[in-house]
Amino acid sequence: MDYQLVIKFWRKSLADETFLATIEGELKQALGDSAELDGYDVSKNEINLFMVTADPRQSFRRAREVLQRMGLVQGVSSAYRLVGGARFTSLWPLRSTRKFTLP
Repeated sequence: MDYQLVIKFWRKSLADETFLATIEGELKQALGDSAELDGYDVSKNEINLFMVTADPRQSFRRAREVLQRMGLVQGVSSAYRLVGGARFTSLWPLRSTRKFTLP
């Protein structure tokens, strides 16, 4: 698994953070062995969920289905990079003009 996939939840778009208690289990079930959850970090403006995967595009497609089902996809950004790399490739939202960064 060569890539780190990051799903960023913008706090201003979230009603609350109760989804954190269930999202990891939902993602593990949807992703199976194709990705390994690698924790998350929380800051004032965002919550970043990390996973390691061999195919970040396919893993995000599966994760996006979970996010849609939970009603979270509108407040999300996602990108991936090589594990240990610095440069991100954006996946979501499509045609994003904002550069993806971590705090």
